[in-house]
Amino acid sequence: MSTRKEIVSNIYAQMDEDKRLGRTRQGQLEYFTTMTYIHRYVNKDSKVLEVGAGTGRYSIALAKEGMDMTAVELVEGNLAVLRENSEGLDNIRSYRGDAVDLSRFNDDEFDVTLFFGPMYHLYEKDEVNQAIDEAIRVTKPGGVMMFAFLSAFGIMYSNYFQGNWAFGQMENFTDDYKLKHFKEQLFTGYDVEEFEQLFSEKPVEWITTAGVDGLLELIERRPDFAISDEDFDAFARWYLVFSEKRELLGSTNHLLYICRKRL
Repeated sequence: MSTRKEIVSNIYAQMDEDKRLGRTRQGQLEYFTTMTYIHRYVNKDSKVLEVGAGTGRYSIALAKEGMDMTAVELVEGNLAVLRENSEGLDNIRSYRGDAVDLSRFNDDEFDVTLFFGPMYHLYEKDEVNQAIDEAIRVTKPGGVMMFAFLSAFGIMYSNYFQGNWAFGQMENFTDDYKLKHFKEQLFTGYDVEEFEQLFSEKPVEWITTAGVDGLLELIERRPDFAISDEDFDAFARWYLVFSEKRELLGSTNHLLYICRKRL
């Protein structure tokens, strides 16, 4: 049986993660929406930690804006790209590490903590809680945390209408339609309320939950899909207005749970 770390490393060894957020309209929308939310809570004087930083698309962009950035990434290949792409920036530090163990960092060290990948690949309840607790521990009181997560329903709609619905249903749901979380899923998805409930007894105050890419991943696969740069800019601004509407959250693939550490 492969370990979680081996599974995650194998996933990203087969992906060009560095180009993912710019290659498709879905990736561009995810990046635009996420960066907009980051800028609502981060300023140039912020000390920011990104856990699950991938190849550094967010960390490097924020460092170039003048922020004090620390990036943690589990996958060696992603970390190597991050370090290559951040050469010459003296306000970004990068480490190989796991979201469930941030012991290299002090309590209350960061103004903002970003978890933009780990929750996709944490399957056991104890590890999920360890990661959340570590994020809270290293964030200053009053500091903001953003956790990216996946909608199980968005996963189903995007990936299991190619003659494989029954398999996808078995992969993600029990016989009585309860969600499953196990490492062979590779990417694990949540019901929105289920994810929010993970924080119910944590020392945080919920700010909002927002979708970041809507149905675009599914729609973009249509053979008649077409959108100009001008129309995409208009669409992205339109989507941002409605990104927090509760009735739309389940259909998006990627979401953000945003909270503040209690004083």
